[in-house]
Amino acid sequence: MTVNQILSTKGKEVYSVLSTNTVYEALTVMSEKNIGAILIIEDTVLKGVLSERDYARKIVLKSKSSKKAFVHEIMETNVVTVSPSDNLEYCMELMSTKRVRHLPVLENNIVIGIISISDVVKAIIELQKDTIQHLNSYITQ
Repeated sequence: MTVNQILSTKGKEVYSVLSTNTVYEALTVMSEKNIGAILIIEDTVLKGVLSERDYARKIVLKSKSSKKAFVHEIMETNVVTVSPSDNLEYCMELMSTKRVRHLPVLENNIVIGIISISDVVKAIIELQKDTIQHLNSYITQ
């Protein structure tokens, strides 16, 4: 299974903010959309990603104010990305080795979607269900 197949099921909706937004504004969007990370996109260029983990470690634990801090102050700029043709195994390896939970999907340097660890896990479970069903039908014939 490829990233593109996950996106065709999940959808390609992407939420983003600007690096000049406050962290509070970014968190508000994340809360409204029920997402754990948000992309920072400016002029169609992916500049970074802000996750709940970034907020917890760089704002809460340092006693900063999310209403005074700007996204660019705490966003991750070394963003790990994938392409639509990448497979699930590659995505799992990236998420594990790079310790990330969200992978923006780029095509021709434009963000066309984002997948999360839960999207990958759901896809793998579906593949395993199909394999088990196939094996069961093979055994019972």
